[in-house]
Amino acid sequence: MSPAAVPRPRTPDAPNGPHPEYLSAFDGPSDPPVPPPGGTPQAAPDSGPDGGDVPGDRAPEAGPGGGPGGRLRLFTGLCAAAVTAGLTLLVVGQGATVGGGTEDLAGAGEQPGGEAPSGEEPPASELSESPPDSEEPEPTYAEWLAAAQDVDPDLDGPGTFTVVPGRQGGGGEGATRLTYRVEVEDEVGVDAAKFARAVHTTLSDERSWSHDNAYSFERVDSGPADFVLTLASPVTTAEWCAKSGLDTTVDNVSCDSAATERIMINAYRWGHGSPTFGPDLIRQYREMLINHEVGHRIGLGHEFCPEDGALAPVMMQQTKTLTTGDRTCRPNAWPHPGA
Repeated sequence: MSPAAVPRPRTPDAPNGPHPEYLSAFDGPSDPPVPPPGGTPQAAPDSGPDGGDVPGDRAPEAGPGGGPGGRLRLFTGLCAAAVTAGLTLLVVGQGATVGGGTEDLAGAGEQPGGEAPSGEEPPASELSESPPDSEEPEPTYAEWLAAAQDVDPDLDGPGTFTVVPGRQGGGGEGATRLTYRVEVEDEVGVDAAKFARAVHTTLSDERSWSHDNAYSFERVDSGPADFVLTLASPVTTAEWCAKSGLDTTVDNVSCDSAATERIMINAYRWGHGSPTFGPDLIRQYREMLINHEVGHRIGLGHEFCPEDGALAPVMMQQTKTLTTGDRTCRPNAWPHPGA
């Protein structure tokens, strides 16, 4: 069966007004449509195979009201038009979502919601970023104290210090009471609160100078103090140690600047430790550093390795070496390691 005829748009040569076939469906019988000038009559929808009318089979003329033939043709045409319009919308919709055979929306080459057509990668700028990884949990105090920290060996800080707030009590009655303040040079990049905790925890340990209630170390953050335990950059450390005639630029070490109120802890050494302790004993190295420099402040000098294989005295210069003559000691953080 031939598809139902759908009325075509008027051409410039078409007569004005509604198409005659359209009017015939409502006004009853009318003359056959007049072909456009220069055109040829088209075969009627029920023409025979040779293009002529088949005698005796001719469809009855449409009567008043359009008749069965006219109404059928109108109904068939309207249905065809509706189906065609629906298919068009469906194809366009499929093209917009699947990219199949039609132009993409707005010619942008991407799908609604930023999805690229099948087989194409979306532009890098359109890729949605992965959810940011959750931040790593804050290390515990023990983890922080045992981990190396990146500090430049040539770091030159501004030379200004910030007092770490907080007060912590010392030992019991009968001990020699010493007060101290903790200060950290600005911009050295070390957690000041954890550093202050490490200092007080070390000095309050029974293996430290507090052993047998010999000393009591009380941390203050204002008022007078017996000394200021200071964490500073290598350059600032060297400047303050030079005030007491000490050269810390050799081996980049720390010092007790006895002519001043400051014990200077070199931030580079605090961060990296030393080859004598190695990477697995960072915490022990830091505890040794505090005990060693405070030992100078309470009046003790350097000691040497007493016996091959023994624990090094805490007042030995363990940052530089564990060997004295033919004797090599093991690293040690405490004045009273067996306590």
